Amino acid sequence: MSVFENLHNTTDKATDLGEKYIKTSHQYFRLKIFQQISFSISLFAKLFAIGSLIFIAFIFLAICSAIAIGDALENAALGYLIVGGIFIIFSIIMYFSRRFLETIVIRTLSEKFFN
Repeated sequence: MSVFENLHNTTDKATDLGEKYIKTSHQYFRLKIFQQISFSISLFAKLFAIGSLIFIAFIFLAICSAIAIGDALENAALGYLIVGGIFIIFSIIMYFSRRFLETIVIRTLSEKFFN
């Protein structure tokens, strides 16, 4: 009978350890998910805040540049047209380099996300 009792005790210990492992793994994954969600939300909040301020700054710089170019050429419409053309050229450059930018973003986020 002692063999069966030892086998029963060993089985109970293994079951207890297995349950403890599952609970600990569940807690770890919950914490890991919380960490990734909080990192993602804070990253997007920072990007939104900084991006919106930079966007406003670019608007003011574009208006100022257009006025300065218009004054230099003595034609305000031509100044705004030149600044608009510059923005279109930058947009085309960004469009054709979008794969490169996606690669940089994915590489940066994957390093943060999977560590």
